[in-house]
Amino acid sequence: MEEFERQFSTDEACLDYLRQLRGGEGFKCPRCRGSKHWPMKRGLEKCANCGYQVSVLAGTIFHRTHLPLRTWFRAIWWVTNQKHGVSALGLQSLLGLGSYETAWACLQKLRRAMVRPGRDRLTGTIEVDETYVGGTERGSGRRHLGNKALVVMAAQVDGKGIGRIRMGCVEDASASSLRSFVEGAIEAGSTVITDGWEGYEWLKEGGYHHKIRSIRATGKSAVSLLPRVHRVASLLKRWLLGTHQGGVSRDHLAYYLDEFTFRFNRRTSASRGKLFYRLLQQAVVVYPHPIKTLTSQSFNLHKGS
Repeated sequence: MEEFERQFSTDEACLDYLRQLRGGEGFKCPRCRGSKHWPMKRGLEKCANCGYQVSVLAGTIFHRTHLPLRTWFRAIWWVTNQKHGVSALGLQSLLGLGSYETAWACLQKLRRAMVRPGRDRLTGTIEVDETYVGGTERGSGRRHLGNKALVVMAAQVDGKGIGRIRMGCVEDASASSLRSFVEGAIEAGSTVITDGWEGYEWLKEGGYHHKIRSIRATGKSAVSLLPRVHRVASLLKRWLLGTHQGGVSRDHLAYYLDEFTFRFNRRTSASRGKLFYRLLQQAVVVYPHPIKTLTSQSFNLHKGS
């Protein structure tokens, strides 16, 4: 923490770091497309050809932010250095933010940066199944949605362990919904292991090697037949209840899944500084999300979300 505070002691130091992260893109003036520029104060770059001024923060999650960059950097440091993450209430307290809503919006923007644009799909052998988030309902079947959120999961087989994962919210357990998730998360030609649900019958014709582990045919439990995805589901629910106290609204659940996936896929990383770097690296290439777009859906002000 002392090293972090020394390196990012001012907003200007944070801006210089962002300049370095964006340096690989090269400067392109949005007006004349010129590439030569001069750095200026307050994070501006001036085109040497036409004089147009461009902010280093333009096109990033920090675009038009009212928070100091030092506050943003501290937030990213805490988010990546806490093993189980941090709630908005916790972040508000840690950073001394004036309102819960500010902390909530900050975390929501960071969650949108946790998905790298164009990330690789899973390959090899992958278990796929669904789970519900939001508790149980009486008289509902295994794939009855009701008021709960249906989450589909893909867990890469890595020996007896789990490799990378992907997660997503789906409207229902129909073939079309499941196909949309699988094709976006898993590379064609991979081996996909599922239970006997008819919503996965398209996998073979869709270019995947399909292995079915049927509960009815084997008499075994779903947990023993698909142990990896069920382990992931258990960890997800424990995380939502522990870190966020079950206060995640269904409207924003997809972004919490992105955070869980980001953390899980980097769980073996020994360097917290590298996680900080990776999240910042993605934050400068993710499209800005104004606060009004974050709250356009219902905003759950539960003090754990």
